[in-house]
Amino acid sequence: MTVTQRVPLPSLIPESAPFTPEQRTWLNGLFAGMLSLDGAVTPLSSTDAALLVPGLHGASESADDTPWYDPAMPLVERMKLAEGKPLPRRMMAAMAQQDCGQCGYNCHDYADALFGKKEERLNLCVPGGKDTARTLKALYAELDASSGAAPSAVAPATQTASEQPAPGRSRDNPVNATFQSRTRLNKAGSRKETWHVELDLAACDLDYDAGDSLGVFPVNDITLVDAVIDALGAPPDFPIGGRTLRQTLTDGVSLSPAPDMLFQLISYLTGGERRQKAKALADGKDPDGDAATLDVLAALQKFSGVRPDPEAFIESLDVLQPRVYSISSAMKSNPERVSLTVDAVRYDIAKRTRLGVASTFLAGHIAPGDKLRVYVQKARHFALPSDPKVPIIMIGPGTGIAPFRAFLQERIASNAPGRNWLFFGHQHRDSDFFYEDELKAMRSAGHLTRLTLAWSRDADEKIYVQHRMRDVGRDLWAWLADGAHIYVCGDATRMAKDVESALTDVVRDHGRRSPSDAAAFVAELKRNDRYQSDVY
Repeated sequence: MTVTQRVPLPSLIPESAPFTPEQRTWLNGLFAGMLSLDGAVTPLSSTDAALLVPGLHGASESADDTPWYDPAMPLVERMKLAEGKPLPRRMMAAMAQQDCGQCGYNCHDYADALFGKKEERLNLCVPGGKDTARTLKALYAELDASSGAAPSAVAPATQTASEQPAPGRSRDNPVNATFQSRTRLNKAGSRKETWHVELDLAACDLDYDAGDSLGVFPVNDITLVDAVIDALGAPPDFPIGGRTLRQTLTDGVSLSPAPDMLFQLISYLTGGERRQKAKALADGKDPDGDAATLDVLAALQKFSGVRPDPEAFIESLDVLQPRVYSISSAMKSNPERVSLTVDAVRYDIAKRTRLGVASTFLAGHIAPGDKLRVYVQKARHFALPSDPKVPIIMIGPGTGIAPFRAFLQERIASNAPGRNWLFFGHQHRDSDFFYEDELKAMRSAGHLTRLTLAWSRDADEKIYVQHRMRDVGRDLWAWLADGAHIYVCGDATRMAKDVESALTDVVRDHGRRSPSDAAAFVAELKRNDRYQSDVY
């Protein structure tokens, strides 16, 4: 009798992967068959396995794995870099790359949740807006059309009660804080409107760390809500799911920008040229050159006379998303309060003032004593060094100063001996020097070792923080050589790139390195978490 020996199945799934032995055996067989493997094999890395199996995460991806991970990079360029990559990574490339948490995930995990069909909402990326939602819609259609086994190989794990996020730790489980106060940070003559906002956390038992952000669920401007109801031609008390139309428009749906589904609905209710325009807008086209300016009210006014059914109208709108702000206070300084530094967004289009929904909610629509829903968004790779003796360099123009005020308060409260250097800039010294008295007091007390300022509108030549970095490049390099960590907060599209370019120049000129070696030095700072960014 011939005895046939059973050859052990090659192991492709890392031991760290969160599967049962039965799932591991089945997946090893699946992937071995898919890859036509026999005999000796090299196990999949955790990163490779994560591309094949939704929800599997191992070692963090490097910049080479995700070259599109740059919030300043246009979507079209990100998608070009992602061409040929597995579908989950192309989904990730469609995100805004800010890891802001407004969607309830980071960009990587939101993509994996969509790929694994644990999440079906394609419009959660607030900073990515309609362009991200449209791209995700196309990629999700590709997923639906695929007959591959990988997306459905493992059923999504059921979240147990013990795994549910604690109150105030997720957008899906916010808590009620109390609005305490707002103080205008700009003085007379400023062209900006920036507010220091304080919330009381005493009743919601919520804590946070310096570097974290706060998610805020805003309420739409009631004047805009009433204008939409008037344009819709419906009664304010029309019942919508146990609430009134006015209530739903106030805190349930987004009124800017007008979503594609609204134009699709309008196309069903009109004809002729107007129908063709509505269909074109629903497809992401711009027949009249005004698509970027169309919020919900402007869309209804553009197609005046169209009267959608209120329920169908509400269903066509996006859910009102939370907005996330860097926390500008340290809990050790005041354990029952949290503060934010908020630019109120107001601008005019077609003789109508448009409002940033969350910023103007905090800047004027909410009154002291009112409740608002909030949650803490934990920072990812944006935190003070674990060693309090390590020096830090903070670069935060405008509202980018917010987390650094928290950093300084934290270092003072904990008696951290490390040196602190802040770069701050804005338009005018006389009117836009945020927290001037606090910073000067910290400087006088020795808590703020250096304060370097840049004012872009006080002279004929515009001076920004990156110019000041080059001016003090020798000292900046000395701090880096002494092990300093460097932090950047603010605008992602220009400031953050300009700051990185200036830092690279400093390393080249004062570290006596070639341009390529200087760029490699900065990249190494990032890999070692010595160069951290919080950009938006």
